[in-house]
Amino acid sequence: MRYTLKTLLLFSLAWLAGVCAYAAELSPPAPCRGVDESAALGVSEVVELALCGNPQTREVWASARYQEAQLAIARAAYRPSVNASASVSRAITDREGSVSPVDSKSASLTLSYLLYDFGARGATLENSRQLLAAAIATRDSTVQTLFLSAVQAFYQVQAAEATLASAKQAERSSLESLKAATLRYTVGSGAPADKLQAQTAYSQASYTRIQAEGTLRSAQGNLANVLGWDANHPVNLVASSTIVLPADFERDIAELIVDARVRRPDLLAAQAQVKAAEANVDAVRAADMPTLTLGSSASNSRSDVLTAANTYNLSLSLNVPLYSGGAATNRIYAAQAQVDSKLAQRDKLQRQIALDVWNAYQNLQTATQSMRSSADLVNSAEQSERVASGRYQAGVGSLLDVLVAQSSLSSARQQRVQASYNWNIYRATLAQATGNLDATLLSSNSAEKSAEKSQP
Repeated sequence: MRYTLKTLLLFSLAWLAGVCAYAAELSPPAPCRGVDESAALGVSEVVELALCGNPQTREVWASARYQEAQLAIARAAYRPSVNASASVSRAITDREGSVSPVDSKSASLTLSYLLYDFGARGATLENSRQLLAAAIATRDSTVQTLFLSAVQAFYQVQAAEATLASAKQAERSSLESLKAATLRYTVGSGAPADKLQAQTAYSQASYTRIQAEGTLRSAQGNLANVLGWDANHPVNLVASSTIVLPADFERDIAELIVDARVRRPDLLAAQAQVKAAEANVDAVRAADMPTLTLGSSASNSRSDVLTAANTYNLSLSLNVPLYSGGAATNRIYAAQAQVDSKLAQRDKLQRQIALDVWNAYQNLQTATQSMRSSADLVNSAEQSERVASGRYQAGVGSLLDVLVAQSSLSSARQQRVQASYNWNIYRATLAQATGNLDATLLSSNSAEKSAEKSQP
């Protein structure tokens, strides 16, 4: 078979066009849609901003695109390689004062294609496929981790806001008690000790309110950081809503563990790493096997003293490695050790997943019971505070009863806020532990009724 220079050039251009078309598929994904940062943000908007703006997301996307490019490089081994070269030279010969320059020009095109390598290309391609699968699973795992961090930061701010509202209400109640004790002391019907106790209670309530303000500012800074903003960036959230516990969210713990081992992206990544290591063993073994390569070249040369000449060449090369000083055997041992290491990491993660699901499930059960009991606790504390304040205003009760009732009410409200925060967080944590943390948790947020405002 004879190859003309024009034929080989057209072939190489067509092959290059195919490579460029494939590379176009590696372009990064379209940017996330915009969210109005000035509007009050719900948990869905907070999660979206975090996934779009946090540098962790860009990092894992870049890692996945890197592995995608590595897969394209591995696929390129199944395609021929084409190289072109050209040269222009001038030779000057000086013979007894007579200078005779000779100009020479040459151009060549060389094609090389690996025909057989005992599976080395296939193993390398499989290794790249599994590494890409691991990168994609790692990306999904990072997204879920960031998802959970955004949900935690959102509810942490809402809990801090509710805590501050409760502290302000407790401060107002303490101030009213102080005014009542001062009035009774002024008209001579109250003891000085009552006024001092009321003053102490009011100072303590003011201190608690100041601490709550600081906690809220810290939570807002943490949320801004999760969103990829500076900590001083203002964040406006929607008002917190009353939690309505669903009746059918509880599932068998064994079923949850099985589901988690199927869905968890970090376990999928670990399994892909095992398969990639196994493929690498095959690639290392095949790397020291013979290779058969087809080569073809076409060249054109001309000079001032010679006529133009076209040269065509077709070759078949067999390369057989004979001895490498034991390096081949040790490379296989090293690759197999990597497989054993990846298997151990996968098994360790399987045990950790079972523990994660167990802890998240038990924490959610505890938070559910706490939610149910904290509602009754707040109701009874409010009634006790109203009765104690009424008796004191009527002159038949003691200030100590009022202060104790107010302290109990403030503590009950704090427990209610903490229970609400814990329930939201542990619900998301269980979803993350089972690999089910996605937009469904937000869009089907049956635990929140925005029409009902939560009590501080």
